[in-house]
Amino acid sequence: MWRTLPGALVAVLLLAGCGSKQDALAPHSKAAHGITSLWWNMLIGSALGFGIVVLILAGAWVRRNRPGVPGVRDGDRAALGVVLVFGLAIPVVVLSTLFLFSNIFLIRDTTLPTASAATSEQPKLTVRVVGHQFWWEVRYPGTNAITANEIHIPARTPVEVLVYSDDVIHSFWVPQLNRKIDMLPDQTNRVLLYADKPGRYRGQCAEFCGLQHAHMGFYVFADPPAKFHAWLARESKPASGAENALFTEHCGACHAIRGTSSTSDVGPDLTHLASRTSLAALTIPNTPEHLAQWIREPQSLKPGNQMPSLNLSSSEVSRLVAYLETLK
Repeated sequence: MWRTLPGALVAVLLLAGCGSKQDALAPHSKAAHGITSLWWNMLIGSALGFGIVVLILAGAWVRRNRPGVPGVRDGDRAALGVVLVFGLAIPVVVLSTLFLFSNIFLIRDTTLPTASAATSEQPKLTVRVVGHQFWWEVRYPGTNAITANEIHIPARTPVEVLVYSDDVIHSFWVPQLNRKIDMLPDQTNRVLLYADKPGRYRGQCAEFCGLQHAHMGFYVFADPPAKFHAWLARESKPASGAENALFTEHCGACHAIRGTSSTSDVGPDLTHLASRTSLAALTIPNTPEHLAQWIREPQSLKPGNQMPSLNLSSSEVSRLVAYLETLK
């Protein structure tokens, strides 16, 4: 048993990073590149420091029965020198360098520029994100666009993201684009998102917020500018088609569909639900089969979420899924 335990632990650690495609060491913005460089420098530096300490300990163990330091007549002065160099001088230099790099230079790239700063990195778009247990509400000020768990931004464009929480403390983090930022109730914080190229970047709540904290993910889609503006125009429109009585009766108390009498903001806005790629904050893909399962058994898929069981018949679930699939 004990022989297989180390291998099993290594396998668990390796597999823990599979599948999410949320790689903090694959930066796609200037800010993320700076954070990654800092991480690598700290890792290499700490590995070198650890190696030196191991060599000193190994040498001391080998010579444990022989007094003095090889090649040094005054062992006490040599020991004092080791303490001053490795215990004082090197830590002061290393920590000062890290402070200067992270708190003076790197912070400029990871923080939004002031409104008076004349720079090309001034935000060209503002997105507002609200954290809920356990999903993300996304709004685009100046438009009617409201979505959930999927943020669209134009690629190669600085975007200001305003974040706050509707309940407990959350943390907004897209590791390939920028640093973490706390989401607090009744306080708005700001972070800059910029993507070097079009793509899909995974984000995650990085502050434990309850039972389904691990299933509180989101995507940032960096679209070519023309594609983004076309998406925003579609997202701003109300739902097409007639109002659905089954939805209004069973879902209208929690969800909104713009263009209908359902206007509640308790749960995600579902006006264009069928255009999203996932359900329940990336917990399951957005397919008719998963949507039906989510409606029937929300607690079995995501225990502790705020969606109640509706106790619908199979026929009602099928009709409701058919209607929701038209919301594109």
